Amino acid sequence: MQSEMKIDLLSIDNKHLFEELCNERKLLQGWREVRKNRGTSGIDGQTIETFELRLSEEIKQLQTELVNWTYKPQPVRRVEIPKPDGAGVRLLGVPCIRDRVVQTAIKQLLEPILDPLFSENSYGFRPGRNQAQAVESAQRIVQSGKGFVVDIDLSKFFDTVNQDRLIGRLGKEIEDKRILKLIGMTLRSGVMKDGKVTPTKEGTTQGSPLSPLLSNLVLDELDKEIESRGLEFCRFADDCNIFVKTERAAERVMKGISEFIEKKLKLAVNREKSQVAESSLVKFLGMTIVKGTRAIARKSIRRAMDKVKELTPRGTSEALEDTIKRINSWYVGWSNYYSMTQYPSQLKVVEAHIRRRLRSRIVDQQKSQRHLFNKLRKRGVSCDKAAKTSFSNDKRWALSHTSAVERAYSNGWFIKTKGLRIRSNEGREHWLELKKWIRLA
Repeated sequence: MQSEMKIDLLSIDNKHLFEELCNERKLLQGWREVRKNRGTSGIDGQTIETFELRLSEEIKQLQTELVNWTYKPQPVRRVEIPKPDGAGVRLLGVPCIRDRVVQTAIKQLLEPILDPLFSENSYGFRPGRNQAQAVESAQRIVQSGKGFVVDIDLSKFFDTVNQDRLIGRLGKEIEDKRILKLIGMTLRSGVMKDGKVTPTKEGTTQGSPLSPLLSNLVLDELDKEIESRGLEFCRFADDCNIFVKTERAAERVMKGISEFIEKKLKLAVNREKSQVAESSLVKFLGMTIVKGTRAIARKSIRRAMDKVKELTPRGTSEALEDTIKRINSWYVGWSNYYSMTQYPSQLKVVEAHIRRRLRSRIVDQQKSQRHLFNKLRKRGVSCDKAAKTSFSNDKRWALSHTSAVERAYSNGWFIKTKGLRIRSNEGREHWLELKKWIRLA
C-alpha cells in the first residue's frame, strides 16, 4: 500500500499544482464530491441544486477567476451545534458551494502528497481508514498489557490552530507557492454571523472540505513526537489516546506531551477534560476497552437512551408509523456504527427501550381502561390477563412492560406490521451483563 502511494506521489508535479487546479476537469471532479456530500448553502444562499442548474457557467467562472487571480473566498456562515450534555456549542462554518468546489479540488490535489507522510497511528479523515480500525488498534494495545490511557483533550482545536505555523508546515511539502497563497486566503476569509463579518486570524474552519486534511498536517507533528518517545497511541482527528503500562508512567507522559502541545504546537490542552485512567474508564470514539474487549461507552449508551426519548415524546398526536420512520432513520446509522461492540446485548438493550417507549405511547392513546382492555382482547390476550392488566391502576410506563401488552404488541408486530428496523429479542436478560457500566437516569 505504501509503495503504491509513493508511486502516486512521484507522478504529481508539485511545482505546477495551481495549473492543475485551474483545469476544468479538476474543478468538475471537486464539484462531484461536493454534490455527493450534499450540505446546506453558505452566506450567498446558493444551494447544490441551483449551482448544478448553471454548472457549466459556474465552473467556467471559477476557472476564469482562479487564472486571473480575481477569485476571493467568501466568509463562511457560522453555525452553532449544541454539544452533548449541554457542554457548550461546537462552532461550524459553512462555505458557499463555489468555495467548497475549489477547496475540495485543492484537497484532492494535496491529499496524495501529504497522506503518505502521516503516521500509521492516525486514523481520522484519511483514505481507507475509519473509526473501527482506530478502536481495534486501541484494543490490541490494551491487550498487550498497556492498560493505562493518557487521554488528552485539545481545547477548541479547530478554532485555535496557528495559521502561520500551518502554512509554514505546508510549505515544507508543497512547492507551488500559489497554492499556499490560495489556502491562506481561504483560512482568512472570515465568518459571518447575524450579518456581521468577523476576520479569522487563527483556526481552520470546521466544516470546510480542506479542514480535516490541514488538521491532520498540524497534528502529525504531535504524532511524530509521540513516536519519537517510543510510545504507542491512536489518534482520530483531535481525539488522541496514548497507552502505557502504569499510572505513574501515564502521569509522566501526560505532563511531557501537554508541554509539547502548548509550547511547540501553540495549542491549548483542556486540563479539565484530559485524564489519566484505566482503559475501561476512557471513552474513545464512543467506545471503551473493557478487559481487552470493545464495548459501547456508558455516555454513548446514555445519549442513545436520551435520543430514543426525544424521538418518542409524550403527548404527541404523531402517527406511530411516522415516529417509527424517524427512529429508523436514526437507529440504523447508530447501530451500524456501534456494531463494533463485542457485547451485542448493548444494542439489544437500546432496542428493547425503543419498543417499550412505543408500547407506552400505545397504552396512553387508549384514553381509558376499558379501551385498553378491548384493545388487548382484540389482539389475542386472554380475558383474565387483559382485565388484570387494564384495571390495575398502574401507570403507562409500568403497563408497557407487562406480559399482556408485550404479547399484544410483540417484537414481530413492530417489525413486520409497522416496519421498525431492529432485529433483536426483548433484551431483559441482558441487564445483568451490562449494569456494571450502564446507569440509566
